[in-house]
Amino acid sequence: MLNSTTGFPTKYWHRLDDGRIQCDLCPRFCKLQEGQQGLCFVRERRQDQIVLTTYGRSSGFCVDPIEKKPLNHFLPGTPVLSFGTAGCNLACKFCQNWDMSKSREMDTLADEASPETIARAAAELGCRSVAYTYNDPVIFHEYAIDVAQACRDRGIKSVAVTAGYVCAEPRVEFYRYMDAANVDLKAFTERFYHEVTGSHLQPVLETLLYLKHQTKVWFEITTLLIPGENDSEQEIEALTQWVVEQLGPDVPIHFTAFHPDWKMRGYPHTPSATLTMARRIAIKNGVRYAYTGNVSDPEGGSTYCYACGQILIGRDWYELSEWNLTDDGSCRFCRTPCAGVFEAQPGRWGARRRPVLLKQFT
Repeated sequence: MLNSTTGFPTKYWHRLDDGRIQCDLCPRFCKLQEGQQGLCFVRERRQDQIVLTTYGRSSGFCVDPIEKKPLNHFLPGTPVLSFGTAGCNLACKFCQNWDMSKSREMDTLADEASPETIARAAAELGCRSVAYTYNDPVIFHEYAIDVAQACRDRGIKSVAVTAGYVCAEPRVEFYRYMDAANVDLKAFTERFYHEVTGSHLQPVLETLLYLKHQTKVWFEITTLLIPGENDSEQEIEALTQWVVEQLGPDVPIHFTAFHPDWKMRGYPHTPSATLTMARRIAIKNGVRYAYTGNVSDPEGGSTYCYACGQILIGRDWYELSEWNLTDDGSCRFCRTPCAGVFEAQPGRWGARRRPVLLKQFT
């Protein structure tokens, strides 16, 4: 557990000739003097090394439907134990979890839990997986990996909900312990990444390519469409063409609706028509599984067989209605396989959200 004086030791850093220490976890490469924190807030130079200051501490735990991550092709209908910490290594002006990801207050970290306690809680709560979410697990790399190892010992899967902004070496170590991921591809222009998120596009594309071509991690992509920023037909054409050409047609894409938040409160909500347009373009360009999110749209939220067009998994928000997959994950009508990680029967968790205090599992 966390030692509040020294923090939890980390290894992705090196000393510079000018006396500073550079963090090598993510492409920000923060260069720190003694006592300074990186932009993420949770990695700090203490006693001439970089430590994680939030190991074993969380902003809260909650049992969610797996579809809320969103993951539509990974153990549908099952409950997932979700948690995050504080801080983030991006600076998104539209952040919709800003109270946690932008927090500079340690009081945000209200719940303490060891990796073993989290794994035990997930098992006792009937969760098939644990999700590292709310803020980006990249910045609590060591804690997430230890939790994932403890979960794996109990047969519980691990899910990363991430912006994918991470360096190559820690990326390899991190995904060695992950079973699934949802990666935010926040836009498809460097301008957007630089001006709106304070980061860069290319490292995110490299994470997606790595996941597809060098791992067995099941992953899906989410793009939050912000009016006037990343929602043009031209950009969605380019994004979906790149996904099909570089990652293949089986990677699901979720186009989700923006609501005004954090530093972009003056922007309008995303019209449902924009999400429908994006989904149509994706399907036209060969994406087999394209979804709309953050809106009530049973058609855009359901899974269809790309071969015969029949509905495979019916959804309205996070509730499953129809289930037309065979035991091996194929279309019941034409026997075409559906890409994903499926069990013979779907879970029955539904849309419930259940906050959990981990102290009862200690």
